[in-house]
Amino acid sequence: MALMPKRVKHRKSQRGRIKGNATRGNTVVFGDFGIQSLDAGWIKATTIEAGRIAAQQYVRGEGKLYIRIFPDKSVTSTPLETRMGKGKGEPDFWAAVVKPGTILYELSGVTEQQAKVCFARLASKMPVKVRFVSRRSA
Repeated sequence: MALMPKRVKHRKSQRGRIKGNATRGNTVVFGDFGIQSLDAGWIKATTIEAGRIAAQQYVRGEGKLYIRIFPDKSVTSTPLETRMGKGKGEPDFWAAVVKPGTILYELSGVTEQQAKVCFARLASKMPVKVRFVSRRSA
């Protein structure tokens, strides 16, 4: 089952415009390494789940994976060959809104080389450009 909110205040949301860089969720907090988005866009719930499965299969039991994004935006569409009018379509899928700089996934308990290989597999599944980042020593 794909990720989706249990309840929402408004079932159908407007498209909106993604402007600016991420000011929240832009640093590695939970793990040691992460992947950070370089572009703005929507990431579907099924894509997030596919990334989780690919990372878990690589890491197995030795590391911990943290997913830092959640699909809380509903995207609607009307069926094909439907005439104009009759209101907005039904929710088609759920997506996470991602700004440049948002951390998507984090890994802990693995070496840097293992994390790079794991995130290279994840990057191929993502619809936005990403880069490998590590936690800053404070």
